[in-house]
Amino acid sequence: MTDPHFETLLKQARAALLSHPQTQDFCAFPDDVTPQAVVPFHAPCADYLARETGLFSDRYAGLRDAFVAAGPVATWRETYKGTGIGKHFMDRFGCYCLIGKDGAYISAQMFAWVVYMPAHLHYPWHHHPAEEMYLVIAGEAEFMREGASPEVLRAGDTCFHASNQPHAMETHDHPVMALVMWRNGFDTPPVLSEAAQAG
Repeated sequence: MTDPHFETLLKQARAALLSHPQTQDFCAFPDDVTPQAVVPFHAPCADYLARETGLFSDRYAGLRDAFVAAGPVATWRETYKGTGIGKHFMDRFGCYCLIGKDGAYISAQMFAWVVYMPAHLHYPWHHHPAEEMYLVIAGEAEFMREGASPEVLRAGDTCFHASNQPHAMETHDHPVMALVMWRNGFDTPPVLSEAAQAG
């Protein structure tokens, strides 16, 4: 049986994505979403999110609150464990899946995660085969993409990453929460691409 927190979260996420023209252009909300069992996994970032007070949002307060509420029963990811990225980042960078591997739901059409970063955190340059879109839910962050100028995005703004396009993100005085969607390339996780930027 799906936890009610995830049921609420899915409804909020669907409503947000269906109401946004850019997310609809990127990927129609999947019609094959199926519940699956979740094994909760706690990580230090979950505690940061639970204490967070700076996630302002004038558009997606319900979605923001649903992501926070589902945190205690979610499988928090450790995507960059063992990469040498450092404990400071690992303890603070928060991500769990809603639709996809380790999420409360599965789809062959789209994967979706929540990403949370407290203030003053740098998410290093990374890339992946999947085409990706960020929808900022709350707070703000500076988004960086290879071949594009950096831009500060806030609730309702989106950022598209092409396949294997290196990208990074940084929070300054405010935290950020975003809904992240992949529409293909589901089998290959992100890898750090600092070397590509150095070159």
